[in-house]
Amino acid sequence: MSLTATAATGWGAVRGRGERLARVRGWAVSLRGVVLVTATVLFLASLITFALGALSDSNPAAAVLGETATEEDIARMNHEFGLDRPLVVQYLSWVGNALTGDLGRSWFTTIPVTDSIRTALPVDLSIAALALLLALVIGGSAGIGAALSNGGILDRGVTLVCSLLGTLPPFVMGMGLIVLFSVKLQLLPAGGYVALEQDPVQWLRFAILPSFALSLDVASSIARQLRTSLVGELHQNYAIGAEMRGFRRRRVLFGHVLRNAAGPTLAVIGLAIPLVIGGAVVTEKLFALPGIAQLSLDAAEKGDVPVVLGTLLVTAVIVVAASLVVNILQNLLNPAARRSDGVARAARGGAR
Repeated sequence: MSLTATAATGWGAVRGRGERLARVRGWAVSLRGVVLVTATVLFLASLITFALGALSDSNPAAAVLGETATEEDIARMNHEFGLDRPLVVQYLSWVGNALTGDLGRSWFTTIPVTDSIRTALPVDLSIAALALLLALVIGGSAGIGAALSNGGILDRGVTLVCSLLGTLPPFVMGMGLIVLFSVKLQLLPAGGYVALEQDPVQWLRFAILPSFALSLDVASSIARQLRTSLVGELHQNYAIGAEMRGFRRRRVLFGHVLRNAAGPTLAVIGLAIPLVIGGAVVTEKLFALPGIAQLSLDAAEKGDVPVVLGTLLVTAVIVVAASLVVNILQNLLNPAARRSDGVARAARGGAR
């Protein structure tokens, strides 16, 4: 091998390591930014949540002891609950305990809030997970089919159905599903819940209707966004060139285009997670599910502030954690950066 070729090979290896190092540094900077934003959002969520509880007119002594409570009884109970301390001290104490998993005790039942949430949270997580899975399957299939049939009957049909589904809130879909599958066809129960680990089949029978009701709005958003992204990517030069070289459109779509078009769809999923959790409030009431939303509603009706604060904080943590995962997945895909990097490398190669 000539000296020139050896030098070129060594320079290429050094440049390759430099590019990899630059990508790793870019990943580190991006991840650090995402973590910083996540921590800031969690701090603000905890502050707002505590402020809502502090600004409420709930009086635990009057609620627990009754109207016959004396001033001494009220002062004693306020001291037991720590309500006679400054708000800043109360907040720092609450946050410090929450970081260790201690969210306090219910004012009425004295049951630890963490235990109540630990019992109710699996209901919401299982329903939300099934709803997102159904939304991905339904919306993804509809979006891909509409993109392949761009301008055709299937494309127009998917667009029409998605527009209709986007106008129907989950509780309306839930009532329609109950009337159809529980009252008319008598195939599925109208309400109730069985734990997944107790009986998976019965869990599915109870969970499918509320999950399906929550999934349809999200599925319509996924289908619309994925269809738009796929159609746009199919008109890019790399996709057109692959088809001109004889590759079938389906192979181009599933082999290259789908991954590049998934970024905006992931963003839609990230925005849909709070909607799924928020929709669970009404859905749990409609389907008589013993979830965290129902726990929070019952606590709010009684004025049980520790339970309300705990459920709100846990819900905020779940939403922020899900958004963090979506951001990481978007950084993993990052199709725009990969394409620009590939174009730059090709340009450098052409220049040589």
